[in-house]
Amino acid sequence: MLPKVVLATAISALFVGGVGCGEESGVSAGATVTAYVEAPLCAGAKRELGTQDGRAGEVRVRAVCLASVDSGGRTELAKVGANARRATEDSATVAYLEPPTTPSFSRPIVEAANIAVIRTRSGKAAMDRLLGAIRDADDSSSLRDQVRKTLN
Repeated sequence: MLPKVVLATAISALFVGGVGCGEESGVSAGATVTAYVEAPLCAGAKRELGTQDGRAGEVRVRAVCLASVDSGGRTELAKVGANARRATEDSATVAYLEPPTTPSFSRPIVEAANIAVIRTRSGKAAMDRLLGAIRDADDSSSLRDQVRKTLN
């Protein structure tokens, strides 16, 4: 039983350390980070990311489009929470992009995980701000912390 626990711990440490968003070290060149994007902003964010070749300097950026939280003109709070939790469970997450039209019930969940929240009507503008913050980040500390300080 003990070898399985040791192996699982070692694999977890390698995964978290390999992403480049940990507290102890900065992001390494070629690392991939993630931005979670609510549905209304997804198309614009992905287009902007494509114009930048999916990169911010030496860091690859991946946009994950989230399920729509709207159903018949009503916001489904369970989906808002599920989307926010999904972003916080990904150790590579550096930002959460949401439109100002969605009630910001996700903000406390996301910010508790030290993830930047960008609220804007334009997915393009949000992604542009995020890419700039990643490029400007100092690699001497956590990229997630640096991006949050820059954007919030």
